[in-house]
Amino acid sequence: MKSPVVIIGIGEMGGVFARGCLRAGYPVYPVTRRSDLAEMARRLPSPELVLVAVAENDLHAILENLPSAWFQRIGLLQNELLPHDWEQYGFPQPTVISVWFEKKPGQDVKVLIPTPVYGPAAELLEECLGSIDIPARVLPDAQALLFELVVKNVYIVTTNCAGLVTGGTVEELRTVHHDLMLGIAREVIQIQESLTGQVFVTEELIDAMLKAFDGDPQHKCTGRSAPARLARALEQADAAKLEVPRLREIAASHTG
Repeated sequence: MKSPVVIIGIGEMGGVFARGCLRAGYPVYPVTRRSDLAEMARRLPSPELVLVAVAENDLHAILENLPSAWFQRIGLLQNELLPHDWEQYGFPQPTVISVWFEKKPGQDVKVLIPTPVYGPAAELLEECLGSIDIPARVLPDAQALLFELVVKNVYIVTTNCAGLVTGGTVEELRTVHHDLMLGIAREVIQIQESLTGQVFVTEELIDAMLKAFDGDPQHKCTGRSAPARLARALEQADAAKLEVPRLREIAASHTG
């Protein structure tokens, strides 16, 4: 029998990974809000993977309390994730997956593009997702992972912030509001560079974002989390002393 996979957070996304792991033959142990992490780690000190699939706002509370026995087995999949999110806790390189599929209540999984993954359990996650027909691709190194994480962040923050003005779909954003899209994307890239201490080729990130647009042209630009993403982007810009005039204009008009 294969070693078990622990999944912390069994919501829509955690449920997808649980199904894939079970289909691939890995026993799954769910961790809910009522579970005792320390007790679970005593019972399962050496799982194949401990996948953290909680909501974004719950991520750091989980990482702060993660039992040390699991430090080298952690897997992460949250949006707006960057290396400093795990490095501050002293974790070695976790397995990180930049999810490019959606799962909403009452709906099947919708794949935009193949999902990149890097880390010790990358092949395991590729196998598990493949078992339920979700394409994934293993990345060659940590630098490739960083690029993919930034691409996802640029996609999410750009579409959410632009959507507060335009509404509509990503295809409409690209065709009808192209200049606005580019202006916001460039400002978001500046923020990502300040957060990572890296310089990226802007055109490469925008091209990668547009490939994701092609994966689901009718994807809605905005949702409930859009105002919070805009506020967070401005906090990050303020910390880095970045001007980001487009984002500030959106914030001013949205607040008004």
